[in-house]
Amino acid sequence: MSTATLTEPTHPATHSMPKDSSLGKPTPSDRSRAEGPTPCSLPPHPDSAIQTLRGIDRIVLTGFMGSGKTSTGRLLAEHLGWRFLDLDHEIEMRQHRSVPQIFSEDGEAHFRHLESAALASLLGQRQVVIALGGGAPEELGNRLLLEQTPHTVVIYLSASFEILVARCAAQAADPSATARPNLADLNLAERRFHHRHPHYQRIATHCIETEKRTPADTAEAILATLRSAAPATGH
Repeated sequence: MSTATLTEPTHPATHSMPKDSSLGKPTPSDRSRAEGPTPCSLPPHPDSAIQTLRGIDRIVLTGFMGSGKTSTGRLLAEHLGWRFLDLDHEIEMRQHRSVPQIFSEDGEAHFRHLESAALASLLGQRQVVIALGGGAPEELGNRLLLEQTPHTVVIYLSASFEILVARCAAQAADPSATARPNLADLNLAERRFHHRHPHYQRIATHCIETEKRTPADTAEAILATLRSAAPATGH
């Protein structure tokens, strides 16, 4: 993978580590607050944005905790006039329970089954921006769904583990932010990050480096990448 500001890894048809399992995963609304206030809104989509996305029905954001999937996804969807969908929130709505409750009461295997079913449903919708949970790409079935769904672009929001941890630590200072107990053991969290990282790379159509970007900057970078890649974008 190139280390340029915007990188586009090779995209072999392969595919990545458990979601934030029973480690007290925050709800989507909590994650949105934890990522901090949206720095600014993007302007309404111009005709050029519509032209850029011809042939693309859905944009999927993947990455580790702290990568900004929720905040960036909301901005991107608002700019495009699309809907923003959060995979974990979809599961919670269907089950009427939080993700941590599902893990605690039914176990991770059951959660992964629910996750795959919800992902298949979301990938059947058009003009949507979808934020995956951090562990979703670990499941082979999920990776295959993402790779085999036509007109789908997967964006990996990348940053170093140190940057992601620093972001999460800064977010923890917000009283409204939910704690991230999976960071209590940084050695374990780092192993999890390095386990997932290759999977994020392999399923990604494009990789966007986020270390020096705000969510709005990241959303702009996604659009610029899709614009430069047109018309070859989409699986």
